[in-house]
Amino acid sequence: MAILNSIRKRGIFLIVIIAMALFAFVLSGVIGSGNNSPKGESNVATVNDVDITREDFMQKVEVVQRSLGPNNGTNQAMNIVWQRELRRVLLEEQFVALGLTAERAQISNALSLSLANNPTFQNEIGLFDESRMQEYIATAKASADAGDRQAYQAWLDFENNTASSILENNYFNLVKGGLITTLAEGEQEYKFQNDKINIEFIQIPYTKIADEDVAVTNAEIEAYVREHSKDFEVDPQVDIHYVSYNEEPSLEDVETARKEIARLIEDKQVLNPDTQKNETIFGFKNTTENKEFVNNNSEQAFVDRWWFENTLPESIVDSIIVMNTNDVYGPIKDGNNFNLYKVIETRQMADSAKARHILIRFEGLQTAPQDVVRTKEDAKKLADSILAVVKRDVSKYEDLANNFSEDLSNKENGGDLGYFGPGRMVPEFNTFIFDNKVGDIDVVETDFGFHVVEIEELKNVQKVFKLASITKKIEPSEKTINDVFSNASKFEIAARKGDFNTIANENGNPSKPVNKIGELDANIPGVGNNRGIVNWAFNEETEIGDVRRFSITNGYVVVQLTRRNPKGLLSVAEASATVTPILRNEKKAKKIRESISSSDIKEVASSQNITTKTANALTLANPTIAGGGTEPKVVGAAFGTKVGETTKLIDGVNGVYMVRILAINNAPELQDYSAFANQLNAATAPSVNINVFNALKNAAEIEDNRANFY
Repeated sequence: MAILNSIRKRGIFLIVIIAMALFAFVLSGVIGSGNNSPKGESNVATVNDVDITREDFMQKVEVVQRSLGPNNGTNQAMNIVWQRELRRVLLEEQFVALGLTAERAQISNALSLSLANNPTFQNEIGLFDESRMQEYIATAKASADAGDRQAYQAWLDFENNTASSILENNYFNLVKGGLITTLAEGEQEYKFQNDKINIEFIQIPYTKIADEDVAVTNAEIEAYVREHSKDFEVDPQVDIHYVSYNEEPSLEDVETARKEIARLIEDKQVLNPDTQKNETIFGFKNTTENKEFVNNNSEQAFVDRWWFENTLPESIVDSIIVMNTNDVYGPIKDGNNFNLYKVIETRQMADSAKARHILIRFEGLQTAPQDVVRTKEDAKKLADSILAVVKRDVSKYEDLANNFSEDLSNKENGGDLGYFGPGRMVPEFNTFIFDNKVGDIDVVETDFGFHVVEIEELKNVQKVFKLASITKKIEPSEKTINDVFSNASKFEIAARKGDFNTIANENGNPSKPVNKIGELDANIPGVGNNRGIVNWAFNEETEIGDVRRFSITNGYVVVQLTRRNPKGLLSVAEASATVTPILRNEKKAKKIRESISSSDIKEVASSQNITTKTANALTLANPTIAGGGTEPKVVGAAFGTKVGETTKLIDGVNGVYMVRILAINNAPELQDYSAFANQLNAATAPSVNINVFNALKNAAEIEDNRANFY
């Protein structure tokens, strides 16, 4: 009480203090947040001094994400917009530099082609009408002037995109025009494919020298990486390992769920508050309102269907086929659910049927063509008349189908529908077929119209079952969820003080490593989509060895940052797998060369205890030596050597080679090499656009800040 009285006496003072604190909080938020970016940037990226602003980029991401649907993450939409914006900036620079413009006539022509099949812009005979387009633009602009800019803005965007497409096509066509293959290049390609040589060669394989006899140092690997830096550039990456704590039902939760669903089987007594008397509430076993009972108590709605023995789930088939009507089977555990099954009806039914029909449509059906003007009453009269005729003389069925049926897929076959199983046709049609017998004919109404149906055959009649099933998901209890949170928190605290892996192993929950995570990655193997972890790992304030707990869909992960690699070159350890074999083979080639003093192929073969081999019909287009492997350098050197001459030692892919030329068979000259020039054009044209864009991107100065916003 003394404290309360003290507070009351100083009420005005406390109000002033609280107000000042709130003001300071708001002010710090305004000053600190600035443009709402974690690092204060107002631009998502800068490409060759052109800024891609945060507001514009995020609006476009939002639009794309809406178009992708709820099952696709922000990261996918962001990457799509990034590629579009990058392409736009890089190509617009080229358009300006070259003075390319999209003329009004080109835009109008492109618009007419794009909108040709849109009824809004077509005249009475279905052709594109420019006056209709102008009317649409005027209407949209009037709406924009009145305050509704959506339609007009959409049109402007469409027109701008059309102009951009024209510029892109013009630009890439200019590039392709400069890349047309000449006849001289066609002649060269012809010779690459058809000039042939026969050779005698020796191959001293690198495997002749054991790997352990050739040491490759880290310094040599590092030097190679620096010398070939373009091949080993990498973006910033981080490594982590993590421990999962999933909110999964405990054994106690499973047993609780089993008991809860089991209580649904039997009747129960409930006190009526009005009469103060016990009343019987029927359980699953005795209820006659099976559909309502299932829909009120199951997580899956009632399914009204017949089950054949071979269509029943394998886990329950042996039990169901011996059950009587109203028998209940379960609870049985199926994955993360408990299920109850009740047989509510059995009967004999064919597993397939053959039938034919005559379809009579009427006006107003969604499935009817526009030229159908027959009323429903007239359609019913016609169907009844056809029914009367075929009941008197079924031999007339086929002719009547040919003359009257409006199902174009089978009318010429007398309305034959072939064989089909239960549930294949619409419900009314299906019910008539499988509830009647062979030879029955009647009129059936469906959403397609009136059908004059004849059952021609019913096959494999057998016992079928109609089931009511109740499904209850096994959920973790509040206690289990609290325990998971507690265990994750305890591990997080312990891992900050001790060794992450040791503590994880002691808890029986070993850590899982994830390496080479990129700054813009979203999906983490084993965890799923979680940008929070990636942003934390790349945050400048996060240090190697830091530990943090993150919420995931079904629990928590405790993560430790184990490595951060800035943008630059691959480390020696990472490059070793690629570089070591290259350097090792270079050293082996040097040793092999040092062991050879002769320039005679026979003497070298003898000194190296190997035999000479021959290879015929080698071409530059396919530099594969039978018995030697694919060796472009060796074959190229051979083509530069005269008949009878021997090459020097050549360091190939698979070993050191020496080659003697046995014969050169040059292809005959052609009068026209245009076919081979066209062949080269056809091979290069499809990749021109992407190759040009990649070249522009590689040459551009790009400051990519997306990771600060997503």
